[in-house]
Amino acid sequence: MELVTVPPPTATQSSYHHHHGSSISTITYSPHNPKLKLPLLHTSPVISSKPLQPIISPQTTTTCSDSIKRRKKKRKKNGSSTLDILCLMEALYNPIPIDIYTSLVKECTVSGDPHTAIHLNNHIIHSGIKPPLPFINRILIMLVSCGLLDNARHVFDLMSVRDFNTWATLFVAYYDNADYAEVARVFVSMVEDLGMEDSEFPAWMWGCLLKSCACSANFHLGMQAHGCLLKLGACTDVVLSSSLISFYGKFNRLEDANAVFNHASRHNNMTWSAKIVGGCREKQFSEVLCDFKEMGRQGVKKDSFTFSSVLKACGKMLNREQCGEQVHANAIKFGMVSDKYVKCSLIAMYGRSGLLRDAEQVFEMKGNERNVDCWNAMVMGYMHNGMHIEALRFLYQMKEAGMQPQEDLLNEVRIACGSVKY
Repeated sequence: MELVTVPPPTATQSSYHHHHGSSISTITYSPHNPKLKLPLLHTSPVISSKPLQPIISPQTTTTCSDSIKRRKKKRKKNGSSTLDILCLMEALYNPIPIDIYTSLVKECTVSGDPHTAIHLNNHIIHSGIKPPLPFINRILIMLVSCGLLDNARHVFDLMSVRDFNTWATLFVAYYDNADYAEVARVFVSMVEDLGMEDSEFPAWMWGCLLKSCACSANFHLGMQAHGCLLKLGACTDVVLSSSLISFYGKFNRLEDANAVFNHASRHNNMTWSAKIVGGCREKQFSEVLCDFKEMGRQGVKKDSFTFSSVLKACGKMLNREQCGEQVHANAIKFGMVSDKYVKCSLIAMYGRSGLLRDAEQVFEMKGNERNVDCWNAMVMGYMHNGMHIEALRFLYQMKEAGMQPQEDLLNEVRIACGSVKY
């Protein structure tokens, strides 16, 4: 597989040299190094800018005695905690075997406690054990699961030997953290480091890569990924087809998206929805409605996302009243009209069409709670039809219902009503 090299971030170092003030102090990772040590992380963890778990105070320090006191009542119900076990083993001067550490790492991964993860990692370092690569991979997973993505990246950068599981852990961590540019960098570096064949990468990884390329505007890498999938004959896969359709749709390449759609072995809700979203983005509203009807003829199940997308298209068509009513009837037929997303889209569509009575009927419909988007859609409908006083009245009702309208919507109503104070 030939991919263009993407340079790693300047903040990332491939090797580590000890210096004062660093949050890590160790020698290079290697599962074959007889003097191997895991990286020493300070008790105050480095929290990722977009943590996967709730942030803890970086000034907080954890000691065995303090942790045991805080968990005294909880321990009676749930048994001994990870820190309790570590403190007990320390008190008995018993060396902890690696299988016990493995169990504790698994427990910490499930609990997602950052302080426990830091404490356990430091305890493993001081134990002097020589961990194999699979165990280090578990440490990575633990740190990621506890929201310590920056710390996990430090550990990763210090490893001299990595396998697919090592790279996949970092790949998924950045993907879940919505750092799509870094996902692309990690994938390219993984290919260069492991020298894997295209066929060795699982389908889910290709799908994540394509979405990351779309979200980070990396069209060139996405095109290369498509070329690899063509070579593998994997473009007929329904999941990868939908990912490719969405990818090309993001870059307004509707012709390429349609070509992928036409070459898919079969179509399901994912491929049809991806095609419909691309059509909406390119303002091909008539084609979107045709696709929606074709879905029905082929017996493909339509979900709330499909209905919402088509209703947005209907709201921008010249014959939107007729088209919107047809989609509304279809939503009633399939029991989707009470869905909050479909309901909001119906209100917005009728508001754009000037059918405010129909919009009000949908808004007042029983069966589910009105969310803030439905309220905003009603206000926008009144504003779109020049009913500024009614929009202002609705804003007051919205406030009484405990809903907070959008700030830009408030400003628009204020201007329209002559700067009336709200």
